[in-house]
Amino acid sequence: MAAGLRPGRKAADEAADAIRVAPCGLGLPEGFWGSVRPMVTHSGKPYVHLGVVRADAVMKIADAIKASNSP
Repeated sequence: MAAGLRPGRKAADEAADAIRVAPCGLGLPEGFWGSVRPMVTHSGKPYVHLGVVRADAVMKIADAIKASNSP
């Protein structure tokens, strides 16, 4: 792997790990994060592919985000 891509890969791996852990607190099943995977563009930009997510899981995530932003 090219040296310029390593920081992007590390960031993508860490972000993917974070999104895999978060659903546990919401009671979502392990299958939720089965399609989560880190990705890095040719220029080294980190991304996380979330794949297809069940609608009920997305609603739980959205509710948790809203609740965390409430005063």
